[in-house]
Amino acid sequence: MASAAASAAAVGTLAAPVEQLRHLAVELRLLLPGVRDEAAVTVSGEATALTEAFSRLPLPSPQETQMFCEQVHAAIKAIIAAYYSLPKDQGITLRKLVRSATLDIVDGMAQLVEVLFITPAQSPENSDLISCNSVWVACQQVPRIPRDNKAAALSMLTKSVDFVKDAHEEMERAMEECDPYCNLLNDTEEDSSDNRGEEEDEVLGCPNNRDSYWSEEDQELIIPCLALVRASRACLKKIRISVAENGKKEQVAQLDDIVDISDEISPSVDDLALSIYPPMCHLTVQINSAKLVSVLKKALEITKASHVTPQPEDSWIPLLINAVDHCMNRIKELTQNELEL
Repeated sequence: MASAAASAAAVGTLAAPVEQLRHLAVELRLLLPGVRDEAAVTVSGEATALTEAFSRLPLPSPQETQMFCEQVHAAIKAIIAAYYSLPKDQGITLRKLVRSATLDIVDGMAQLVEVLFITPAQSPENSDLISCNSVWVACQQVPRIPRDNKAAALSMLTKSVDFVKDAHEEMERAMEECDPYCNLLNDTEEDSSDNRGEEEDEVLGCPNNRDSYWSEEDQELIIPCLALVRASRACLKKIRISVAENGKKEQVAQLDDIVDISDEISPSVDDLALSIYPPMCHLTVQINSAKLVSVLKKALEITKASHVTPQPEDSWIPLLINAVDHCMNRIKELTQNELEL
């Protein structure tokens, strides 16, 4: 009688069938990172065993070699299966990171095997190549892969911020090193009556190729270009903060859209940065600036329309759009003369 009452009480505390299934689905998905980690550990172990067996004499027998090959093949198939087991509704950004890590592992293992059968055992070249092989490094990165699409999005946005930061710093360094022979070159022009030849100028370290330097107009144009790159970095940083503070893991599609458009900012910044080096074509600078502005505005609009911006009228978005427009207008003003030629 007591056991019957206990059974009835237990049944009464159980969740509804649909809720139990939902809970099971969540738990199964939580197991996926563990599957990836375990598969990576297996690959790393097989790589170590393979290296130890084939880096010394005598080499394994044909039967032992067959066993090694089968184990390596099985380990690689398991890591690939772990990638394909990741549901697509977990997010494109997360899947891209897992796919990239999987490809690094497969490629690293293939390189290791090639080294082992091409290079004689116990040779210095063999040891050097094996020590530099990337399969172990790739396997060690698997536990660091983000566990959900929001974390993956933040990882990608952080990389984009860093890339743009590097590009901006490189542009600033280029400005600081601008025309290091400026005074020497001016002295050379003033002393042209001395009839010194080009060969003598070059010996004295006075470059005579004016295409290697910025004119005053070029240097003036670089200023708003630098400002536009700074605005690009500010946009990415604010987008990342919004995703960190307001992003929801279940809103995978919107997070993917934000990352996709944000990924276009860094390459556009690179195109603009490359176009400012002498000899500078002002038309190319304007075109690349316009492309960057287009990407920035699209990124801000997509972010504004998403759930990461709960208040679309948030002041930082209009301010950044105004800053971007101001830079572009200034670039247009400074390049207008060349366009009219």
